[in-house]
Amino acid sequence: MASCFRMSRRVEFCETDMAGIVHFSNFYKWMEQAEHAFFRSLGLTIVNHLPDGSTIGWPRVSAQCRFESPAHYEDILDVVLTVQRIGVKSLTYDVEFHCGSRSVARGSMKTVCCIVKPGKPLESIEIPIEYSSRIEEHKPSQV
Repeated sequence: MASCFRMSRRVEFCETDMAGIVHFSNFYKWMEQAEHAFFRSLGLTIVNHLPDGSTIGWPRVSAQCRFESPAHYEDILDVVLTVQRIGVKSLTYDVEFHCGSRSVARGSMKTVCCIVKPGKPLESIEIPIEYSSRIEEHKPSQV
């Protein structure tokens, strides 16, 4: 199986509620931050401005997260992003959050490769080869 992308982050005070527990909405932000860090680790970017004025981007079409135990202010969270599926136009990720050996949350996101051309609406496109070739090496092999 190919390796997963891993990163760590400390829970900040502003990310918690009055009880010092992480507000659920932050997990969605952190999943996106992990995706951006994953792309950067491959020498890619989430927003690619092209010479013709077009922009390639990756809007979400679905996201979900299941919360398993609370995370608190100052906790160090280990975030593991795994590419579960590479489609013709889309990527599907699983993201796990752990605090030490304790599972905190598990989520998933599906994102679609799109282009915005000047004066035109957003349009889904096939994933460019410079993306798919680098991302493919991080997709787990199928059994």
